[in-house]
Amino acid sequence: MSDGTLEPAFDPEAYAAAASGALGLRLDPAWIAPVASNLRVLHAAAGLVGAFPLPDEAEAAPVYEA
Repeated sequence: MSDGTLEPAFDPEAYAAAASGALGLRLDPAWIAPVASNLRVLHAAAGLVGAFPLPDEAEAAPVYEA
């Protein structure tokens, strides 16, 4: 957050439990560790993307081509 307040620490296990419940999916206990590991990687990647400075006049590309 940019207003000086602290964000709560990301808890991938809690997020997986909440998201699976919200989606009505049963998450097999054997998959909790791999799902949480993947969420940690995605959280770190999102932090890098979110921290990248963009000028106010930057616009999204109308078409993405790989």
